Amino acid sequence: MSETNRIARLTRCKQLLKRYDDSAVDFIWFMDIKVFTDEPPFTWQNDWDCVPVGTKKQFIQPSPLLCTRSTFSRSIMVSVAVSKMSVTELMFVDPGVKVNGQYYRNVLLSQQMIPAIKQVRGDTFVFQQDSAP
Repeated sequence: MSETNRIARLTRCKQLLKRYDDSAVDFIWFMDIKVFTDEPPFTWQNDWDCVPVGTKKQFIQPSPLLCTRSTFSRSIMVSVAVSKMSVTELMFVDPGVKVNGQYYRNVLLSQQMIPAIKQVRGDTFVFQQDSAP
């Protein structure tokens, strides 16, 4: 995250907190989605094999010479909501699912996030998505 983004998020959070008195802050939930990359694409062009001087290529084991690489990274998408008083369990997005507006509303919010928050805090809470105004 850039310094500009960090300052903007901090400013928005402070503005949000000014809208509520101290007793209401416990009811504010923040939620975000993060993609974690398990296997980034890589290249072998800068890798070196250390072999004795004068060793011919034909005598080097083929495994380091024949390399395959992933076209796409393996990744996992995780969502969580946090508040001053608690945190929800991690919610994982199924691999290959495109998180568009419909999936976000119908699955992540309606089926997972909102029920998880209600289980912890009941029906009274403020939901803040990704520092949106």
